[in-house]
Amino acid sequence: MIKIGGKKIGDNQPCFITFEAGPTHDSEESAKKLATLVAENGGDAIKFQIIDPDRLIADKNQLFSYEILVDRKTGSTKTVSEPLYDILCRRALSHGEWKNVKKHCDELGISFFATIGFEDEIAFLEELNCDSIKIASADVNHWPLIRKAAKTGLCIQLDTGNATIGEIEAAVDVVKSEGNNNIIIHNCPSGYPARIESINLNIISTLKKMFIYPIAFSDHTPGWHMDIAALAKGADLLEKSITENRMTRSVEHIFSLEPADMKQFVDIVREVEIGFGTDRRILHPEELKKRDAIRRSVYLKTAVQKGEKLTSDLVEFRRPGYGIGPDQFESLVGKRFRKDLLPDTILTFEDLV
Repeated sequence: MIKIGGKKIGDNQPCFITFEAGPTHDSEESAKKLATLVAENGGDAIKFQIIDPDRLIADKNQLFSYEILVDRKTGSTKTVSEPLYDILCRRALSHGEWKNVKKHCDELGISFFATIGFEDEIAFLEELNCDSIKIASADVNHWPLIRKAAKTGLCIQLDTGNATIGEIEAAVDVVKSEGNNNIIIHNCPSGYPARIESINLNIISTLKKMFIYPIAFSDHTPGWHMDIAALAKGADLLEKSITENRMTRSVEHIFSLEPADMKQFVDIVREVEIGFGTDRRILHPEELKKRDAIRRSVYLKTAVQKGEKLTSDLVEFRRPGYGIGPDQFESLVGKRFRKDLLPDTILTFEDLV
């Protein structure tokens, strides 16, 4: 069981909903606006990416390809390519700007998560009093970075896209070796958007059997049907990208939720959780009342006299089921009537001796 921002994450707890805004903001103001939307629509946390493109990208001309939405009505898309450096520059903020965004999240009452790429950025997140540090899928084998993050004692969220089970185990062991058991493991299918064939939701069940830690699903597909399926598989945390406009010409916007979709997403998750119920069969008073109304009782077809024996020829099973049920009838055959009774009378135990 992990606790973040006063909320527990794990089995038998409400699914923790994180909205991902790292790739879909382009300024301090847009980051704040997305955070406000998260709070207004029932999200538990917002996740960003602390990025320094000049340090991270060695080849400034390295191209990155992704899909964009070009027509809402038809859903048509096209593939575009541009330097990864340019993409990352759009989402890079100064430390001062990040401090303002974190303060805004605090005022809204939502948790602030961030993915980091360098060790000194971990110290910055500590300075921000960040709620959790995320390790990107690409860094699942970056043990020095993971070890440094683990030493903070903060919750470490491990993305595992394209990682083998052995690499996941190794990364978890690195965190544990620093005395940190605040771990969340993400099933994070790669791709922007992810290929359906690569999602493999069944791995959630495998990870839950292998580890004692909460298992999350980071979704890179349009809509939310994969999220609901992940919830049914036992995901303890859902991470879903959001945007102000899906037609924005940049990476990840195409499969992100727009403001009008966010509340519906949260509401559906909560409704499904209620629908899960418990592992025990519980019938509520209203259900019992409705059940009796459609079940059957023993009714007399003909008049009977006091002392006459009860036989199956004398009765029919009719609705409602407020009297003796069909399952109780056989044990009463042969008993005698206590008094004369008219046709269409609902039989009770008091009518027999």
